[in-house]
Amino acid sequence: MPIDVSVSAPGRLDDHERLRLYIEGVRERAAKAVSWGPETVGIPAQPAENALLRINDVAFYANARSEIIAFADTCLNLLSLHRPRDGGGVSSGPAPMTQRCRCCMLRWPCPTVTEMAGLLK
Repeated sequence: MPIDVSVSAPGRLDDHERLRLYIEGVRERAAKAVSWGPETVGIPAQPAENALLRINDVAFYANARSEIIAFADTCLNLLSLHRPRDGGGVSSGPAPMTQRCRCCMLRWPCPTVTEMAGLLK
């Protein structure tokens, strides 16, 4: 079921803006978080003593903060590129003009924003 990422009523945020605020919040929380390391929190218990699993866990936790920040930056860059614009042309009736994406020029919401809007579910 596609998510309607159209412009909202006046005074309400549209899904594009809500998504941008959500990703900015994730990035801000990640930037404020303390980097995790074995000496700061401890290594999570493993069901079986497997050195490779412990090394993978340490690498995951140690890199998660910087990777989340980089991922959030990428999402914000995509959102700044993919946003609605007036489709142009003249409308012959009360229906609003078709909106298009500023980046890919597909009908709004474009597939990129529709896919990203899945975060709002």
